[in-house]
Amino acid sequence: MNMMNMAARGEDVSPTPDRAARYGASEDGSPGNGDRAGMRHSGLAVGSPPQVQAGHGPEGPPRQTSAGRAERAAERVTELIKSVAPGSRLGTKEELRTLCGVSVGTFNEALRLLQARGLVTVKPGPGGGLFSAEQSPMVRLGNSVLALDARANDVADAVRIRDALDPLLIEDALWHASPADIAGLRRHITAMGHAVHAADPVAFVHANWRLHAAIAAISPNALLSSLYTHLLDLIESHTLTVLPTSEQPLGEYIADRHTLHRDLVDALDRRDREAALRLIHEHNTSLQSATDSAGRHH
Repeated sequence: MNMMNMAARGEDVSPTPDRAARYGASEDGSPGNGDRAGMRHSGLAVGSPPQVQAGHGPEGPPRQTSAGRAERAAERVTELIKSVAPGSRLGTKEELRTLCGVSVGTFNEALRLLQARGLVTVKPGPGGGLFSAEQSPMVRLGNSVLALDARANDVADAVRIRDALDPLLIEDALWHASPADIAGLRRHITAMGHAVHAADPVAFVHANWRLHAAIAAISPNALLSSLYTHLLDLIESHTLTVLPTSEQPLGEYIADRHTLHRDLVDALDRRDREAALRLIHEHNTSLQSATDSAGRHH
């Protein structure tokens, strides 16, 4: 029996929980699964008039995604962290969720982001809650900062040695990279691009390291390749998260770094030694020397 017949018979056709789930009333007002499935085939946004493109409202920008709401909540808590000393109590999860004005699920996702970035710790029990993380040792890389575990000096040395070896590996790649090698490097460039699009600096840095490991693997010099890979492993294993400095937005910085690495792979592909060595020099002069502590930069 359809809803029009039910209405004609005077029956209640107001949305029940079952109907809400089927016809578009999720807890946060987003479309239900039934409508999504149908509208995906039509290419239109759920609940939008026919002339409206998917994801856009009738007058402007797309609706913010749940991931975007979680990121904004994480940014709100990050601003609070900036204003307090390391190790300070920020409040309970509920207090901070209310401050951010988001749902429980969205705040849990924001908390996951904050923990992954090494910015907060959670302590249970009376007097517990969310606390700003104790300050980690830092290593400066261009306009980003690696927050490290206790082996900051080892990582700083590894970064310096890695930078010194980069031109040797680029020379080898210019001579020995096959079309299959170049195709593999471009896959890493694509992964870096996805991380830029997702505004995920941690994923970007890991994709960047995988690119450099792939360049090292091209070298016929097994000792050089092995040493370089070991240095990358050391840096990666002691990195907790990636933070921006105050000099340039981190999203803008990783976008610039993506372009530089893409141009480097293009230079390797066309065997342009001058351009490749210039780009690796630019790459390494912007990866500045480590400092004992770059302070708390967010």
